Amino acid sequence: MTGTHGLVSIVIPVYNGSATIAELATRLLAVFRQIGRDCEILLVNDGSQDESWQTIAALAASHTEVRGYNLMRNFGQHNALLAGIRQARGDITVTMDDDLQNPPEEVPKLLEMVDQGHDVVYGVPVGGRHGLFRDFASVAAKFALRVGLGYEHASHTSAFRAFKTRLRGAFTDFAAKYVSIDVLLTWATTDFSWVVVQHDERTSGRSGYTLRKLLSHTINMVTSFSPLPLRIASLVGFVFMAFGIVILLYSLSVFIIHGRSVPGFTFLASIIAIFSGVQLFSLGIIGEYIGRIHQRVLDQPSYVIADTTPGSEEPKP
Repeated sequence: MTGTHGLVSIVIPVYNGSATIAELATRLLAVFRQIGRDCEILLVNDGSQDESWQTIAALAASHTEVRGYNLMRNFGQHNALLAGIRQARGDITVTMDDDLQNPPEEVPKLLEMVDQGHDVVYGVPVGGRHGLFRDFASVAAKFALRVGLGYEHASHTSAFRAFKTRLRGAFTDFAAKYVSIDVLLTWATTDFSWVVVQHDERTSGRSGYTLRKLLSHTINMVTSFSPLPLRIASLVGFVFMAFGIVILLYSLSVFIIHGRSVPGFTFLASIIAIFSGVQLFSLGIIGEYIGRIHQRVLDQPSYVIADTTPGSEEPKP
């Protein structure tokens, strides 16, 4: 298949997706044949417990456009995406999930926006609710991305995105345990856009992104890429220092006016408990950052590729 545009790399992290990735690859190839563009499909197996790697190997053997990468263990969705993005050979990179909730037929919408000149384009789904707690965690993650990292377009982020592959040059040397592709893209550009896309129901399996994992990802994203929590701790400390001064002035005024100290063990115990809690809260935040520093000193890799399909060995920065 030969198109008039440059090659498009489609990076798909795979986790227990053996039931869907064959159909996903087939539909993607059909879409690109229809629009007359060249593509490559990079399937990154992120420590799946099913037959995903065997399925990927079979797809790579039967389709020259498919390349497979098998990570040594489960590193997480964004880490697997980073592994695939660094192996992309196309001028444009598209990322999407392996569960067919992002319809392959919607990819041309993202490509059209990139062709118009935008650096990064997100596919914002119509509907696509995952339940109260899951939606709450997703909103929390986007709020943290917007407030903590100053990313104005956070409400439009999704795993379905297209961007110019050259943007990865901004995070060529990035190596850390915690990865956020959305944050890394903000290092390279401020030109973000979005387009509404269809969101289909999951046909098989269950999402690997639980409420706990989403909240953990939010905390890791903020503490790994922003000093905001430290600033909050400083602000809280300042507020309670002012509160302590007010209590001191109140106690002195009672002693001067009435000639006695402020009575009550409950009052004293409450004040001690409040200030101790603030101190532990601040120490906890500082501990999170020290933990991140410790992990960087250990030089933990973002991912480790254990195996590849034939033709996938060419390394990328």
